[in-house]
Amino acid sequence: MAASVEDLVLAGEFPQVSAERWQQLVEAVLRKSGAIREGQEIALADVPGKLSTATYDGITVQPLYTEADAPESFPGFAPYTRGGRATGGVLGGWDVRQLHGDPDVDVAKKEILADLENGASSLWLRLGIQGLPVADLAEALEDVLLDLAGITLDAGADTQAAAEEFLTIVDQRKVDRATIRGNLGADPIGYALRTGTEADFSTAIDLAKRCQADYPGLRAIVADALPVHNAGGSDAQELGASLAIGVGYLRALTEAGLPIEQAAGQLEFRYAATADQFLTIAKFRAARLLWARVTEACGIAEVNRAQRQHAVTSDAMTTQRDPWVNMLRTTLACFGAGVGGADAVTVQPFDSAIGLPDSFARRIARNTQALLVEESHVARVVDPAGGSWYVENLTQQLAEQAWAYFQRLEAAGGVLSETLKTDLADTWSKRSDNLAHRRDPLTGVSEFPNLTEKPVVRRHAPDQPDGGLPRVRYAQDYEKLRDRSDAQLAATGHRPRIFLATLGPVAVFTGRATFAANLFQAGGFETIPAGATSTVDEVIRSYVDNPTPVVCLCSTDKLYAERAVETIAALRAAGATRILLAGKPIEELKSKVDGSVAVGSNAIAVLNELYDVEGVA
Repeated sequence: MAASVEDLVLAGEFPQVSAERWQQLVEAVLRKSGAIREGQEIALADVPGKLSTATYDGITVQPLYTEADAPESFPGFAPYTRGGRATGGVLGGWDVRQLHGDPDVDVAKKEILADLENGASSLWLRLGIQGLPVADLAEALEDVLLDLAGITLDAGADTQAAAEEFLTIVDQRKVDRATIRGNLGADPIGYALRTGTEADFSTAIDLAKRCQADYPGLRAIVADALPVHNAGGSDAQELGASLAIGVGYLRALTEAGLPIEQAAGQLEFRYAATADQFLTIAKFRAARLLWARVTEACGIAEVNRAQRQHAVTSDAMTTQRDPWVNMLRTTLACFGAGVGGADAVTVQPFDSAIGLPDSFARRIARNTQALLVEESHVARVVDPAGGSWYVENLTQQLAEQAWAYFQRLEAAGGVLSETLKTDLADTWSKRSDNLAHRRDPLTGVSEFPNLTEKPVVRRHAPDQPDGGLPRVRYAQDYEKLRDRSDAQLAATGHRPRIFLATLGPVAVFTGRATFAANLFQAGGFETIPAGATSTVDEVIRSYVDNPTPVVCLCSTDKLYAERAVETIAALRAAGATRILLAGKPIEELKSKVDGSVAVGSNAIAVLNELYDVEGVA
């Protein structure tokens, strides 16, 4: 008798496997790999801890999650963890919002039309001293159908003038005010975080009242958490700060007479999306959960508690070196934001850390979104991460950490208190240490650098407001070293060099030689390997042909024990002034070498010290 559909059980042909059995199998692999030493006793329950990692918020990411980690909720319903709309982006995808800030109105106008004609659905315009002059806004938008394309302004100190100019354009063109959508970009708290100036809420209040009265599809205020992220902050710090910013605006608007639900309806939240796709997914889900909790406490009706979100691919993660890798980073970030349920997504062009993007970079940025929406169908499923026990657990833990941080900021007097600055500095210190030790790898920068890459040159971008929270990029310390290398190349015709004294056949030294070359090249040093050698004389002959003040021995511990002492003495006699060892030095070599490079070494410290060696520069 044929089985009915009801009789079929997913994976029913496989035997049930318990968590204990999984732990036993993992323990066997860990013992075989050496992660658990021979003879070391370890409790079975502690096995998963050997594979766990921690985020900057102290959240432990486990290797295995179970059904117990899956809370129940539904898309489009409070607490909106699974999305602010029941249909998600299924009907039309998310809002593809591209950034424009070229001060040349002719260029800006051309780029705006190119984006709108090729997939963008809305515009994010930087105006004033940080971008396009406010007086040129009408010309830049001359061919834009304002009743179809959403417009979000970002003008900093010129917010009032930019908003007045835009609303005047709407009226002059006789566009139906009810069809205008976007955001006027008032963000006095975010501007204060960027510049260190006092927050003035008067413009934000005025614009919020006008939007509420006359422009039902237009919001007035952005609760921008990007300054926190760009200062090196963690995800929970970014989320907690965004809540404090949002609450600050609710207080200001309600004190000015707006009902609480109308005040909440004037806000859009802006968050960074990074190449860590799972943390990005969890961040946008957690943000909605957290804001639903805030608005519930404020007495806002459940139907009005959904958070409007704008995702922007991270400035901090972008690199100036090997910028092509930024295409991969922004693809992952865009994917995470889309899966996480962001309402609007901005993909920054891959050359945005260098200067004003060119047309090719802009095309790749918008096509990244087009591919994910139209070809990969990421938006065809409502909350595709829903039900993933890992994502559900990560969302919940991130929300708990962010809520605790929000309470910490509120107790300290708000997001503009010194507490935020101190906490961000502490997180950046930890992140910098991980970057320096290459525990947080940067492909193309700290890992697999390309010294022969042709520099990407772009027009200088307008300077952004500063004076408040610092703006950092994860690659900045390595890029400073590469700049020193470029300067020496320009002055002398060659980069600083390090000779790799490779002992033995290729198969023996390749592992450590590759590791050392990768580390040195991350700082701009050209590496010259001796190649396969069987005697000290062969090493020295190669060194004499390629003399450098710094030498790094590369081989196995066995060959170090046999030949390193004699090789070191011969290298010093031949002119080497600083000799390093690839790997942890064996006891008899510690006093013979000037240092070592190994997994866990502080690459930034090592590389900076090498630039100070006489004869290197």
